Amino acid sequence: MARRTKKVKSTGRFGVRYGARLRKDVRRIEEVSKALHRCPRCRLQAVKRQSVGIWKCRKCDYLFTGGAWEPITNVGKRVNRTARQIEERKHEI
Repeated sequence: MARRTKKVKSTGRFGVRYGARLRKDVRRIEEVSKALHRCPRCRLQAVKRQSVGIWKCRKCDYLFTGGAWEPITNVGKRVNRTARQIEERKHEI
């Protein structure tokens, strides 16, 4: 018997309901949030989502906050980069 959700993956449970665009968005969000991510402390692919915005490394038990669907968002990366640049400028003076 053939697989029924090869193309739509986890959103096959919705059938034809809710529209293609929403199902694609849900599929992308679920793939990102349920995947293993890299730990900012030990650099191992062991970070899992605990709840909305709370992430935990399974190896080093590092608990940290991040985005709702991914541990480090683009805005968070930008903020960290800006903070690092400000610190470097302080030390230069």
